[in-house]
Amino acid sequence: MTNSLLILPGDGIGPEVMAEVTRIIDWFGDKRGIKFDVTEDLVGGCAYDKHGTPLHDDTMAKAQEVDAVLLGAVGGPKYDKLDFSVKPERGLLRLRKEMDLFSNLRPAQCFDALADFSSLKKDVVAGLDIMIIRELTSGVYFGEPRGIFEEGNERVGINTQRYTESEIDRVARSAFDLAMKRGKKLCSMEKANVMESGILWREVVTEVGKDYPEVELTHMYADAGAMQLTRWPKQFDVIVTDNLFGDLLSDLAAMLTGSLGMLPSASLGAPMENGRPKALYEPVHGSAPDIAGQGKANPCACILSFAMALRYSFDLGDEATRLEQAVNSVLAEGIRTADLLNEEGVTPATTVEMGDAVLKALDASL
Repeated sequence: MTNSLLILPGDGIGPEVMAEVTRIIDWFGDKRGIKFDVTEDLVGGCAYDKHGTPLHDDTMAKAQEVDAVLLGAVGGPKYDKLDFSVKPERGLLRLRKEMDLFSNLRPAQCFDALADFSSLKKDVVAGLDIMIIRELTSGVYFGEPRGIFEEGNERVGINTQRYTESEIDRVARSAFDLAMKRGKKLCSMEKANVMESGILWREVVTEVGKDYPEVELTHMYADAGAMQLTRWPKQFDVIVTDNLFGDLLSDLAAMLTGSLGMLPSASLGAPMENGRPKALYEPVHGSAPDIAGQGKANPCACILSFAMALRYSFDLGDEATRLEQAVNSVLAEGIRTADLLNEEGVTPATTVEMGDAVLKALDASL
């Protein structure tokens, strides 16, 4: 089976961090004999500059055909005044929606060498390894009606929280499947105390749980979940929640680890004909236009996103672990980009130097 990959570097620091990933892809081909059929294209602001749209139809068609899409970042102040319909972020949302990537995996792992970077006490975050599953293609971000309307003599903004039973069922099953491969603990978060969609969410997740008797299922209101994530996050293993709460809770969990520059993500859909899920992988961080082109960007989140692709799209779990351990060993050696320095007088590694260090660690793993 071929390993086809569409690379979309995007805007800002996206091309810089993606360049380090392509070096690692080449390493796997040269040193491990794992070849990837790689195509590169545009998304976001750079796509708008060339095509007048943040995602060209041809690019969308390519994304539907490959085994996995790897994206860098989109956006920047240059595009702030564009109409909402053609803002860079719409390209990313179109990918998620048309590929039907309903299950967003957001790991929050605290590397031992970075435990001091968290705003929480070291004993609270050291060894943290949780996974948040966010429903990605429905809920309040997509529900209708939506918009800004005139009502009487004033404007009113409307967004509709809407979930079908089947939408909840499929993301719940993806969360239970993942929990079975981890600690067999799953916490479902919603607001069943004040939202009918939350009541349905809890009922459906509970029903799905009957098919996974080995998984310990708990329920928690999302606001209480936010409090518990900052109080004692290691009580959780896998969390499943809706689109809005998942957006908030995953960013909260990300900062427990100390740096957005280290965090990858995966968005998965239904299996294709070859059995592999449709998939989009991207770092959690944004385009960081203030440091673009300066060699200051941390490529680790994008590198670890590729590690997730190895695991979830290409069934190369051992190679994914090899890459993750290489990143961990680099951090343990004290090699850091500027976002990971908390000492004065230490020269940070450049984006390329961090890539060099990961490649050296990969060589050492052979």
